[in-house]
Amino acid sequence: MKKFIATLALGLAVLGFSSASFAEDVAASAPAIVEAVVEAASAVSEAVAAPAAEAAPAAEAPAAAAPVPNKGDTGWMMVSTLLVIMMVVPGLALFYGGLVRSKNMLSVLMQVFVTFSMVVVLWFVYGYSLAFTEGNAFFGGMDRLMMKGVWDNAAGTFANAATFSKGVYIPEIVFAAFQASFAGLTCALIVGAFAERVKFSAVLLFMALWFTFSYAPIAHMVWFWMGPDAYASKDVVDAMTAKAGHLWQSGALDFAGGTVVHINAAVAGLVGAYMVGKRVGYRKEAFTPHSLTLTMVGASLLWVGWFGFNAGSALEANGFAALAFINTLGATAAAVLAWCIGEALMKGKASMLGAASGAVAGLVAITPACGNVGIGGALVIGFVGGFACLWGVTGLKKLLGADDSLDVFGVHGVGGIVGALLTGVFNSPGLGGPGYVADWSTVTMVTAADYSIASQVWIQAKAVLTTVVWSGVVSVVAFKIVDLLIGLRVPEDEEREGLDISSHGETAYHQ
Repeated sequence: MKKFIATLALGLAVLGFSSASFAEDVAASAPAIVEAVVEAASAVSEAVAAPAAEAAPAAEAPAAAAPVPNKGDTGWMMVSTLLVIMMVVPGLALFYGGLVRSKNMLSVLMQVFVTFSMVVVLWFVYGYSLAFTEGNAFFGGMDRLMMKGVWDNAAGTFANAATFSKGVYIPEIVFAAFQASFAGLTCALIVGAFAERVKFSAVLLFMALWFTFSYAPIAHMVWFWMGPDAYASKDVVDAMTAKAGHLWQSGALDFAGGTVVHINAAVAGLVGAYMVGKRVGYRKEAFTPHSLTLTMVGASLLWVGWFGFNAGSALEANGFAALAFINTLGATAAAVLAWCIGEALMKGKASMLGAASGAVAGLVAITPACGNVGIGGALVIGFVGGFACLWGVTGLKKLLGADDSLDVFGVHGVGGIVGALLTGVFNSPGLGGPGYVADWSTVTMVTAADYSIASQVWIQAKAVLTTVVWSGVVSVVAFKIVDLLIGLRVPEDEEREGLDISSHGETAYHQ
């Protein structure tokens, strides 16, 4: 029947025109005409059959297929995870190792290496669940204890993790691995504050306690939320937001860890410097770095790895990842220049140690802001962060009176606070920032007219204060428990001999 209708239509079209050339054109178009007529005939047939179809029992609709993770985003997140691991081992380990005396080189490498390894294990056992599952405003639950549930038996695939875009996912195991590298790095940062005199066993016990009661809760408070797809309509916005972490609910902005990582670790380090006590001979003997070459190598690895740390926190290979990437580049370079200028003004010379320290200061300062500010704002944050951290390791360190061996608080604490507060300033659309997400049901940004710098800075300040108090209290209790159980520092004779030999029975260099 369909072939007959098509043939008839074609014959009528040819007979209706006398021009031979036009007939040739029509003949050339015959396949398209046939296709159109066939489709029309099919539509008529379906319309006729519709009543019969309605009378038949309705077939069950097939179950919706599980969302498929984006391969590009998944690949980017695995690369970012590798970059963050490189930041710690070897980056942070060599940066810290070069700054201590040669007799303590291996002890610092061991503390960083083993701390990172232990925390990664604890993360997969219970830390990820405490940080990134639904619980209350301060702690997550135990839904992912021992990473149970990451394989979806019903769907026959891995569970998905939300990104910041509706309908876009990555495998949850990739997200968990990325966040594991953050947790390990944060704990390893603390090591530098009490280097050269602490017991190795004390380091590990403290890290286990602090990770459980400070890192995981702060990560939950700042970063846990229900994901963009949970905000299906304006009617559910308040209910979904109420399930998020305490600081997320308050509107605090921390793109990659200014509060969670740097301020959190810096406060723990400062408390440790006080409670462990000063090194033997502090301010009486020279404590010069034994290898600025290794410190430079470590700082360089930190800078490269930090692109995964910051840009990876976008959770997607998109424009915000690119923004975080370029801001990490620009702010760090600006901080290097600022530190060198400040050193030249103070001492008459700029040093290699200062340039490396400036790079780390810029990386720390831009971390909370990297995806939340424009390029101009990032450069300002880098410059301010460089000068502020230079003061942190000179003037502020003297005021505090603590033997913070490798200036953990002076760089990570001061830089993190500066970056967190200035995020509230330069996130403003009027200053080139994107404006924070105001309504996840529509995924819109606030306008310059609606953005209040003062209000957002106050929100940022409350997040900083919350982190300082929480980490400070947990650190005091954890150090006290460790001191009572096994003691915090090695005997004086072992400290003078060097921790490489006394704690590990080996030496970094053989003469």
